[in-house]
Amino acid sequence: MGAVITWWGHATCTVEDSGVRVLTDPLFTRRLAHLRRRLGAVPPPEAAVADVVLVSHLHSDHLHLPSLAALAPGTRLIVPRDAARSVPGLRRLDARGGRAGAGLRITEVEAGDEVAVGPLRVRAVPARHDGRRLPVGPYRSPALGYVVSGESRTYFAGDTGLFDAMADAVGPVDVALLPVGGWGPRLGPEHLDAGRAAQALARLAPAAAVPVHFGTYWPIGLDSVRPHEFYAPGDEFVRHAAELAPKVAVHLLRHGESVAPEAAA
Repeated sequence: MGAVITWWGHATCTVEDSGVRVLTDPLFTRRLAHLRRRLGAVPPPEAAVADVVLVSHLHSDHLHLPSLAALAPGTRLIVPRDAARSVPGLRRLDARGGRAGAGLRITEVEAGDEVAVGPLRVRAVPARHDGRRLPVGPYRSPALGYVVSGESRTYFAGDTGLFDAMADAVGPVDVALLPVGGWGPRLGPEHLDAGRAAQALARLAPAAAVPVHFGTYWPIGLDSVRPHEFYAPGDEFVRHAAELAPKVAVHLLRHGESVAPEAAA
């Protein structure tokens, strides 16, 4: 059957493959600093049920400590190298020395590392993005993507810009979870917008793709500022993908919706 993908909003997805539940960049909150969840309900408790959780980089909308604290004790957590040094609160969740009741099993990785999770293999791949906790953070942790290999090979890109070696670094994949927008009216070069995400899709050439990281959070008070950038990226990605990668089946999901991409294709 291959993987089943559920999109919970922003970069948070569940990938179910070979009986293993993989959760990406969990963000289970209505508000984060100056951002509020403008569309879709906060994910239900079952969204936090996972065998392994992948964190792509240390920005607080991707590594969100209260959301990680909602995970069950014993959950495997894979994070970029030096994450615990950069984010002291992460150490309090570590089963090896953290607070009672947290008990996450934390593994730090960098691009090229591979971790076995039951029948799955999780390989860290590079991303073009500032991976520090803050733009002026003292420690440099890499921003990563991940390829989850089981019955399917699923690429979760995290946050990334387009870079020349992307296809070689990621390798052959069946499904790509690609960011196509952001949480504000402007995106820098270290992000994929709908057009650049379609270019990435053409290079990666998977069988299927699911656009993520759009249409969820927006700065408070900016509802009327460039609303197109909030609502349109998913539809624009579908349109650009049809032109640049017509053989790829693109699945535009609503929050909480699931698809088995290869079966659907």
